[in-house]
Amino acid sequence: MITLYQFPPAFGLPNASPFCMKLELYLRMAGLPYRNRYTLDLQRAPKGKLPWIDDDGTVVADSGLIVEYLKRKHGDTLDCDLTPLQRAQGLAITRLVEEHLYWVVLHDRWIASPGWEMTKAAVFGRLAWPLRVIVPYVAQRGLRAELRGQGIGRHTAEQIHALGIADIDALAELLGDQEYFLGPQATSVDAVVAAFLANLLLVPLETAVKQAAAGHPRLVAYCERMMRRYFPETYSPR
Repeated sequence: MITLYQFPPAFGLPNASPFCMKLELYLRMAGLPYRNRYTLDLQRAPKGKLPWIDDDGTVVADSGLIVEYLKRKHGDTLDCDLTPLQRAQGLAITRLVEEHLYWVVLHDRWIASPGWEMTKAAVFGRLAWPLRVIVPYVAQRGLRAELRGQGIGRHTAEQIHALGIADIDALAELLGDQEYFLGPQATSVDAVVAAFLANLLLVPLETAVKQAAAGHPRLVAYCERMMRRYFPETYSPR
């Protein structure tokens, strides 16, 4: 049995971490049985981040490496029929979302107000005193440094939002009239994009990037379709 270690659910989503939600979504899409272990303990995580899995004694960290491991170990039913071009497109979309849009979402959630106040309460609100005061401060300080090191944290909020809106507009064009990002069947790239879109569209935080996503009816319908299909027990229209 695969044990998935991830953050607890928040904001009415299966997970407020797009990477954790991506991995759980992939497990559901691939039909792989698993059990959840919710935690905030990053010290136990093999790479100091969540998610990670224990697959009957085999420990794997990093959501992308976990997906590749699962494909090798349990078969690749989602992507087995993709052409080389489609695989390249999927990789490009994944990089756009995980290596660029992610940092924009991170800024709005963990740095900018009111996102930080909402995140602090949702993620750390149940910690005992004084941890619920100390831990958020340490976490925010670390993420601020990561954002500055990556480069996005050196821009103004308006510039950051412009970058995120460009990502959203590109995703809308890439989806086009298709049901899923690489055609009529859902593939692993849809686990990536749907997890990030849900963490924009279905979170009660109004940002310029969320407004941009909401302005693309096809992206909204795609996100709703993925949530209804794979997380029917948690999805409710917003």
